[in-house]
Amino acid sequence: MPQASKPNFEAAKKILTAYLENKGLRKTPERFAILEEIYTREDHFDVDELYISMKNKRYRVSRATVYNTLDVLVDCDLVTKHQFGKNLAQFEKSYGNKQHDHLICTDCHKVMEFCDPRIQSIQNMVGEMLNFSVLHHSLIFYGNCTKENCQNRKEHEEVAVGHEIRE
Repeated sequence: MPQASKPNFEAAKKILTAYLENKGLRKTPERFAILEEIYTREDHFDVDELYISMKNKRYRVSRATVYNTLDVLVDCDLVTKHQFGKNLAQFEKSYGNKQHDHLICTDCHKVMEFCDPRIQSIQNMVGEMLNFSVLHHSLIFYGNCTKENCQNRKEHEEVAVGHEIRE
């Protein structure tokens, strides 16, 4: 099992503790277990993936606890919520993550990250030109993978074909 980045996880724990105390919310072991599980991940995930991952590791958490904890973690900026065009919200840890943008394959729905410093330059320039203090941005490109041997496309096609056979 991957370990949570110790410095980032410890800092995130402190932020969550302060947030919970400030809001008068309980500091439950489940909330901190969910935070740790998220900070061991390197990918985007949805609520069900997180819930199943917690259950597979024998954590006693309900789906409602996962939903409620994600709301708290988004509210205190420890987790970012994305809506990548599907009706399914995806999340990723945000503390200690560098600014990045996303590519979404419309065939297999794989989410890829990229970072280009020119985007930050554009953000700074637009802010200066329009006398606007940009806090953050979101840039998402949608398209199709053009790699000849795209593993994600093959997996998606196999799942789609298997699904058609069962229908």
